[in-house]
Amino acid sequence: MKGYRKYFLNKLIWLLVTAVFAFILNFTLPRLMPGDPVAAIVARLAQGMSSSTGMKEVYEQYAELFGTNQPLLTQFFIYVRNMLQGNFGTSFSQYPRPVADILRTSLPWTIALQFPAIIVGWVIGNMLGALAAYLKKGFDKVLMPISIFVSNFPPFGMAVILMVLLGVNLKWFPTSGGYGFDLMPSFTWNFIWSVITHYQLPFWSIVIIAIGGQAIGMRSMSIYELNADYVKYSRFMGIKDRKIVGYVFRNAMLPQITGLALALGTMVGGAFIAEIVFSYPGLGYTLLNAIMGKDYPLISAVTLIITIMVLLATFIIELLYGLIDPRIKAAQSD
Repeated sequence: MKGYRKYFLNKLIWLLVTAVFAFILNFTLPRLMPGDPVAAIVARLAQGMSSSTGMKEVYEQYAELFGTNQPLLTQFFIYVRNMLQGNFGTSFSQYPRPVADILRTSLPWTIALQFPAIIVGWVIGNMLGALAAYLKKGFDKVLMPISIFVSNFPPFGMAVILMVLLGVNLKWFPTSGGYGFDLMPSFTWNFIWSVITHYQLPFWSIVIIAIGGQAIGMRSMSIYELNADYVKYSRFMGIKDRKIVGYVFRNAMLPQITGLALALGTMVGGAFIAEIVFSYPGLGYTLLNAIMGKDYPLISAVTLIITIMVLLATFIIELLYGLIDPRIKAAQSD
């Protein structure tokens, strides 16, 4: 247990260091974008005003309100203070709507889409990869080229193909939104069915790519384990194949858990692309609108939440890996 405590502290330190750097970049990068978001707000509000003095006064009021007239270092300390208080500020592009209100609306959509899609893709991919390694022959020859092709396909391309094929041509599923534009959110069968049908295209565009990558990794690890000395010795001792296969695939799963942690950021990025392509009302679509509107508070809040989600998920997976991998357990006890 003492060894695992050291392993835990090591991972925790790396988590905190990464979080600090991500926090600084999260503040800095949106402010390096060209353009003045306050000027864009004033231009919308001051339509019809002919007085340049009046527009200047309005601009100064909003610059003071949003703090953009302060030095960058002062803005950063204000940002840190607000974040510690859980205050994400007010949206520039959707003024006067609070950023927290926008996040409360979009975050559940992202979690409901991405978490099941990543898990389903990981599980199905590992099962297919294990079967390909065990059955070999025709199944392997068919599955592997498809997996390689799919895993290297850009998320944007997969989303567009499913949209054109299943949405535009076959008209099986809607191509945009989280539910019908003529509906209001409610616990009615009409609304629930609309959510389910709108869910399909973004969900499967994420799952299909995840399946390809996981199948390739699992197949490679399973083939390596099937040819290991302990498998040959077990067969020599007369142990049943079913029991041997169980040990083989258990050992082959360990690197796949690490692979999930490493690929999590890429998977989340692909999922956000799916949200953008299908205009799905999650964080990805919200982030796109925020970037287009140069909405510093909303961009910072969305990217901060994405960073925290990925870091925490990776941290939890690595802790679990430390508990179940006998090699790490042995290293901890030294």
